[in-house]
Amino acid sequence: MSHPLSPLPSTRVGIGWRQSHERELLEGGAPQLGFIEVHSENFFAAGGAALATLCRARESHAVSLHGVGLALGSALGLDPWHLDRLAALVERIEPVLVSDHACFARAALPGGQAVLHGSDLLPLAFNRASLALMARHVTQVQERLRRPMLVENLSAYLRAEPVSDEMAEPEFFNALARQTGCGLLLDVNNLVVNALNDGGPDPVVAACAWVDALDPAIVGEMHLAGYNDSGALVIDDHGSTVREPVWQVYRHALARLGARPTLVEWDTDLPAWPVLLGEAERARAEMQKVSA
Repeated sequence: MSHPLSPLPSTRVGIGWRQSHERELLEGGAPQLGFIEVHSENFFAAGGAALATLCRARESHAVSLHGVGLALGSALGLDPWHLDRLAALVERIEPVLVSDHACFARAALPGGQAVLHGSDLLPLAFNRASLALMARHVTQVQERLRRPMLVENLSAYLRAEPVSDEMAEPEFFNALARQTGCGLLLDVNNLVVNALNDGGPDPVVAACAWVDALDPAIVGEMHLAGYNDSGALVIDDHGSTVREPVWQVYRHALARLGARPTLVEWDTDLPAWPVLLGEAERARAEMQKVSA
């Protein structure tokens, strides 16, 4: 059964598809994959080899477009060029899902002479002003694309001043979904990374409590990934197999929310193709255990 926010069956499991794995996928090396996900901005050119390759992959696989540049929480507003290119790509690819992050990245210099992009996903304060700004921009994107989008929770290494927050992060997403009709892309790895960096006694318990505060109806997809723990700071680097605490929270999320389309992200130190498929297969097995 598909979820109201996604035409994908809820039990589909996919992978983030990167250039080094092009041949394996295109030569039929993953018929069991439920979908593939790519970063939208990598395909904004009107033509060229990258877009041609994605179009070829789309002939045999459902595609999710996952953006990193909309900067939905930027007070400066959305970049018209970026939204134009995203709309053109959506029309060309007809993806099953479109998503981006709850963050800001764009700001104007004093006097408005230039616009700076932070080249990062910078966190928001969870208050009514941020909620109104996000809701306005999410609505603008959805009206342009003529479809609902998913908004992802961040791994954040900076925090707004505590006095700036007026609500908990899950409450913020519940309200955003109510106001706009968008959904949440629940990144389970990000929950664990943030809980580890917050230094609480049990990061798994903290991440599970975050999940419990969500309205289950708003979750349209889940992300899994590996993180790097240097001892001083945990980094969401997507460069290894999914860590055991993330699997624990994922199992809890499945039990609490039900099955959702799930994606394994792996962006750095890319593994051999069978290793990546093995992570997707484990996610599928975890989903089957909970639904059995």
